[in-house]
Amino acid sequence: MTVIVDTNVAVVANGKWDEDFDDCEATCISRLEEITSGKVILALDDQRRIIEEYRKKLSPDGQPGVGDAFLKWVEINWTNPKRCVRVPITPIENSETEFKEFPDDHALQKFDSDDRKFVAVAVAHCEKPPILQAVDSQWLDFRDVLLQHGVRVQFICEDDIQRLREGT
Repeated sequence: MTVIVDTNVAVVANGKWDEDFDDCEATCISRLEEITSGKVILALDDQRRIIEEYRKKLSPDGQPGVGDAFLKWVEINWTNPKRCVRVPITPIENSETEFKEFPDDHALQKFDSDDRKFVAVAVAHCEKPPILQAVDSQWLDFRDVLLQHGVRVQFICEDDIQRLREGT
């Protein structure tokens, strides 16, 4: 099995989220450990765009959290085909946020430009692996239209996302 990991999964695994999401944190840790133990393969783009986003929110020295350790693991293994698959995606006009692989659909016009690389990797990968999503409620708005384009989003903390969305 192959997955794509949105950055917020590792951030939540670090325990660095403003809300009280203990169950979500444990779920994120478990999902990252599936990858680092070799049970699941991680899909990344071939130009390190996803890794660079991880580096903006996590500590590359692997300390002190599980998400930081995940980033360190990614840095070590991103070229190891037994652990990670690198998927070529094609930027449009040298953009770092627009890709040919991203679905051309008016309903996705307001989709976060920083998250388009994850979708482009999912579309470009032959298996269409799911994107693991923890607490970014914006993705809920686009779940159905993404699925119409073969992009599956696994909301691993869906109850928490709904709580955030409802403000409770």
